Amino acid sequence: MDARTTLLQARGWKKWEWAFWALAFAAPALLPSHALILNEMAIVALFAVSLDLILGYSGIVSLGHAAFLGLGAYSAALFAKHLHPDPLLGLLVGMAVATVAGWVCSFSIMRGSDLTRLMVTLGTALLLLELANKLDDLTGGADGLQGVILGPVLGRFEFDLMGQTAAWYSISVLFVLFVFMRRLVHSPLGATLMAVRDNPLRAKAIGIHVNARLCLIYTLAAGVAGAAGALLSQTTGFASLDVFAMDRSADVMLMLVMGGVGWLYGGVVGAVLFKLMYDVIANITPQYWTFWIGLFLVVLMRVGRERLVRPWLWLGTRRKGQA
Repeated sequence: MDARTTLLQARGWKKWEWAFWALAFAAPALLPSHALILNEMAIVALFAVSLDLILGYSGIVSLGHAAFLGLGAYSAALFAKHLHPDPLLGLLVGMAVATVAGWVCSFSIMRGSDLTRLMVTLGTALLLLELANKLDDLTGGADGLQGVILGPVLGRFEFDLMGQTAAWYSISVLFVLFVFMRRLVHSPLGATLMAVRDNPLRAKAIGIHVNARLCLIYTLAAGVAGAAGALLSQTTGFASLDVFAMDRSADVMLMLVMGGVGWLYGGVVGAVLFKLMYDVIANITPQYWTFWIGLFLVVLMRVGRERLVRPWLWLGTRRKGQA
């Protein structure tokens, strides 16, 4: 089987994928009382997938990915408050600002080791956090940017208090960008990205322009993270300094660890697991919820994701055989 055939087969959609997305779009109608948390899941899933694009498929380690989330959030919020309330226009503005910032920052991650990239990306997020804090006339400073009012989506669908419109809006954006990223990673360009991830020197030796690939994927990932930030400020009507915080970057890294790196659905699955665990555990023991998530991660790393999943796969196969 040649490389072209392998890429074409990987690009094809599986039946379980169609079922997954059908369930995702039906969830706000099936669980109307949980529409707000479904909206949060869709946003953090988009943010996690954007990080997986650079970490899982390009090997770029980042602890400051929240910089682009924050830029998208503040850009969309400022656009809605001062220029135009249309959500889709604000979304495009947030993506555009984050994309440009990602392109500028991409030159800083071309050289150096993973530790250097960690420090550079973290420093970028901290600089933007301090900048947003100092420009309080524009951003609201520590009080945040409040009073963001949006018009209806597509001129028809008003944002409701239950959050159903927000959930469908965020899930739709997640789906569209996920399709784009899925097509990208299963293309010849995606194959070269993985070659760069596995062995940059060998990739360069066979004619792949390593720096150009890293610059491109970092820029695209920043734009997707900006879209997640725009959705966050649009659906909450608020943008605060915590969108730049290191906690955001650390949490999204944990989501990828839970769901799996180098597999776009890993970001979605990890985001859903993280949000569900946070919601359930924080209600039971608000002070110690981080302990239980930490314990889960330790078990996951010690036992291995495959070993945890294998008994369920075996049980499902056995039931299918008995039927």
